[in-house]
Amino acid sequence: MSDDSGKQMGIVLSTAFASLIAGYMFGVSTTRGYLISPELVEQRRANLADPVESEESDVDEDDTVLDHAPNWANGKDADRRQGLRVEPEKPVVKDTGEECKLVLVVRTDLGMTKGKIAAQCSHATLACFKKLSKAAEGSAERKLLARWEKSGQAKIAVQVKSQAEMLELCRKARGLGITAEVIQDAGRTQIEAGSMTVLGVGPAPRSVVDQVTGGLKLL
Repeated sequence: MSDDSGKQMGIVLSTAFASLIAGYMFGVSTTRGYLISPELVEQRRANLADPVESEESDVDEDDTVLDHAPNWANGKDADRRQGLRVEPEKPVVKDTGEECKLVLVVRTDLGMTKGKIAAQCSHATLACFKKLSKAAEGSAERKLLARWEKSGQAKIAVQVKSQAEMLELCRKARGLGITAEVIQDAGRTQIEAGSMTVLGVGPAPRSVVDQVTGGLKLL
């Protein structure tokens, strides 16, 4: 019984060894192209020689800057001069020549007291004023600010019921070129730190601001 077991074990080991050698030889032959048809061998050579498919197809041979990508060795100004950076133009508010106003959009879902709302509206007013004050002398923004100051500095408080609604109004205002500043509370008193409380829209011509806040209820 033991002799039969030994013979069977020998057969198994011999078969396994022969299979290993055969597999190795097959792999080597396939890799070197011995077992591939001449047509496939020729196609393989053509693919390797094709410059479009090579690993260096994205390398600029004369070491110049590609005209479709920024040169990260430059500063932004240098890239703009070389035409490598194209930035979208900032929208400019349409000046209709009419009276300007500032609208303060207050979130009512936060449960702020009247005093808290007044403080947050003051922050928003100052933020919008400072934003326009930083514009270049003689710019459209500075002219709108001057007109607002001379015409009584009109301010109107309206309400929204969510942060999402406030941010959508902010996006719409900026898309029209209107100054829009969101105030986030420091969280020292009534509400959680970082809460967005008031959105200031303007100062800008009345009809333009109304495109953003005209449908909102007064506070």
